[in-house]
Amino acid sequence: MQVANITYISAFVAGLLSFLSPCVLPLIPSYITYITGLSFADLQAEHPTHKIRQQTMLHSLAFILGFTAVFVLLGVSATLLGGFLFQYQDIVRKIGGVLIIIFGIHVTGLFNMVFLLGEKRLNLHRKPAGFLGTFFVGIAFAAGWTPCIGPILSSILMIAATERTIYRGITLLLTYSMGLAIPFFLSAMALHQFLVFFNRFKKYIRIFEIVTGVFLIIIGVLIFSDYFTVLTRFTNTWFGGGQ
Repeated sequence: MQVANITYISAFVAGLLSFLSPCVLPLIPSYITYITGLSFADLQAEHPTHKIRQQTMLHSLAFILGFTAVFVLLGVSATLLGGFLFQYQDIVRKIGGVLIIIFGIHVTGLFNMVFLLGEKRLNLHRKPAGFLGTFFVGIAFAAGWTPCIGPILSSILMIAATERTIYRGITLLLTYSMGLAIPFFLSAMALHQFLVFFNRFKKYIRIFEIVTGVFLIIIGVLIFSDYFTVLTRFTNTWFGGGQ
């Protein structure tokens, strides 16, 4: 069995940090009520009915499929572009590393990048009906959400651009999507518990911004210096028995 390497671990952590970002986490209850069409009172019940659980589960999965489809397509595009520029791979890697470091510094709040400020999300005043409508809401979420996700997602796409196969680009962005999707799904299925968690967690959101920024800076430095590739090969050799 092949063990996940540090690239995939980083992608999953990036997805989790995207979920915990201050532009996403506080809006989770609103998004859940929007995509399900259920009332907030129904969703936050400590013991919701089977019908409410089923509707919440299906709409959440449709929403997840929507944003995952966009992220995976972006991963494919990044990998194809990276393959096209393969002869300049070292330059692309170093530029990508520098940009990820800049994104990380931006997320920490040390300085702000003007083009990453302001709202980027698409506003849908009326959700299209049914599960297909929820799927398109997921697409809208991925296509135009907030500056909080932008730097993290861009960093993962830059890593995807250094991959040699489309399969690696797909699995990398799929892993990122799961880091965002799993906590979203769990929150939707247990909104009452999520609200309890959020009320305790919200005072630490600024700390997580800094942690996210530092995470990106470290990844950027590793990519720029090519140590990211070295670490990936090391973990593959160590855990995979040199295969």
